[in-house]
Amino acid sequence: MADVLYRTHPLTAWQPALDALGDEIAGCTVDAENPVAAVDVRVDPDGCGLAALGRVLGAALPTEPNTWTPTGQGQLVWLGPDEWLVTDANALPHELEEDLSWVVSAYDGAVVDVSAQRTSLRLRGAKARELLSFGCSLDLRPAKFPAGACAQTAVGQAGVLLLALGKDDLRLFVRPSFAGYLAEWLLDAAEEFRAP
Repeated sequence: MADVLYRTHPLTAWQPALDALGDEIAGCTVDAENPVAAVDVRVDPDGCGLAALGRVLGAALPTEPNTWTPTGQGQLVWLGPDEWLVTDANALPHELEEDLSWVVSAYDGAVVDVSAQRTSLRLRGAKARELLSFGCSLDLRPAKFPAGACAQTAVGQAGVLLLALGKDDLRLFVRPSFAGYLAEWLLDAAEEFRAP
């Protein structure tokens, strides 16, 4: 009988320490999120493809740089002038890719399944932004990085896609190969909040 490989989350080994962080430090929790279906969409923003995609997705793709739009099951994230990340927590990756491919192909666009390209962490609490500010060059104050904002940036030495879900609620998409590093960095940076 062949060996069976079971899919594990890239942060399984760090989850106990991340869970303990929320117990030890008031105002900051870090959670490894479940995987979601994600596709990268490329389409001409000046053509009719955006409107067609909006009808299929139930929400318009954001056209303002560094913003994202919620959908019932995920997010539509602006990545560039003609590029978006579409996530869906309820869809299977190949289904999401197929559903959008037939739309964008009519407008010379492209859809690629990138579900395995990123994993996500959720930071919540009054100290979440301050924790990230120890290793992120962005101005993360809510007035400058409000809910609905997103940015491709670095936290420590890890490239991330950062979304502001709310005043005290942030999501970081990171490549699975850097997820452990990012978890270690967050745990180390959180030492600043621990009592001496």
